[in-house]
Amino acid sequence: MKVTIPELSLVVLIGPSGSGKSTFARRHFRPTEVLSSDYCRGLVSDDENSQDATKDAFELLRYIAAKRLAAGRLTVVDATNVQLEARKPLVALAREYHCLPVAIVLNVPEKICQERNRSRPDRDFGSHVIRQQIQQLRRSLRGLKVEGFRHIYHLPPEEIETAEIDRQPLWNNRKHERGPFDIIGDVHGCREELESLLHSLGYEIQVADNEFGVVVAPPAARKAIFVGDLVDRGPDVSGVLRVAMSMTAAATALCVPGNHDIKLLRKLNGRDVKVNHGLAETLEQLERETPEFRKKVAEFIDSLVSHYVLDDGKLVVAHAGILEMDAQPVGEEAQELAADLLRIDLAEPVAIACQRLAEGGAQR
Repeated sequence: MKVTIPELSLVVLIGPSGSGKSTFARRHFRPTEVLSSDYCRGLVSDDENSQDATKDAFELLRYIAAKRLAAGRLTVVDATNVQLEARKPLVALAREYHCLPVAIVLNVPEKICQERNRSRPDRDFGSHVIRQQIQQLRRSLRGLKVEGFRHIYHLPPEEIETAEIDRQPLWNNRKHERGPFDIIGDVHGCREELESLLHSLGYEIQVADNEFGVVVAPPAARKAIFVGDLVDRGPDVSGVLRVAMSMTAAATALCVPGNHDIKLLRKLNGRDVKVNHGLAETLEQLERETPEFRKKVAEFIDSLVSHYVLDDGKLVVAHAGILEMDAQPVGEEAQELAADLLRIDLAEPVAIACQRLAEGGAQR
């Protein structure tokens, strides 16, 4: 079985004592990536089996995990994690450092776990402990997604032995792309100005018999990057969206969302939003389009990622700003602050860019 995990994630191994979590971790992850609760107990008490040291051990484990995640390092938690109370702070930790929590459940029968523990003299805590852990695990299985785990894998014994870990690059990881890039921000529904800018940069725009009605061919080896706020205020929001959607579908452009785009998505999804700052004009223009087109617009905006990391990490593109990790609040507060940042328009409007191009030539 292939177990696909994001290259930056917090992997939580879940299973009773004797299910083979530590063996699984050693087989598939680097020693430095694995944080064992038993090892942390030993660090704080000189006894890996000391239950009196559990509180301090998990405080240490979460502290080290936080440091690794802050540094962008994949981290694996090797503990039973069969209780909601044990998993909840780990999911919160993943959210705090903007990485995805992954649950790998080692679903091993009680008999096998009991036999393995009997062969280990340091595991003489009685058969009732494993029985209780398995009961807690079974109660947990259905709720893992609700708890916040984005990737969940259930491995029976035969699949534990044959499992392969596939580390998947993050969606925003484009470090292998080195440009040159043409970065375009705050189009705001101005299709004519956008097309004028693209022409000035050497892009060829043609009417096409495809789902967008347009195809855009870039200059050799170049790629456009739209920095959000495609919609609102301008006279041809639909036209701008068709150009951006066509180019991203053809992999000739990347696009990140702006605050106006996110607000439109919320409205299209039936959320109650304040219709201002040009949203009324956008909605009126989209009302003339087919329901299928409006659905494609919602799907397109929903598919966008907050930022891209390009050119071996030397270039990061976002609509507004990216918070310093150390200063970043967690949970709902972080989301609200991020939303406030998205309301700051930092990118140059296309109309101004066109005027600059006319005066001084294209800046690439």
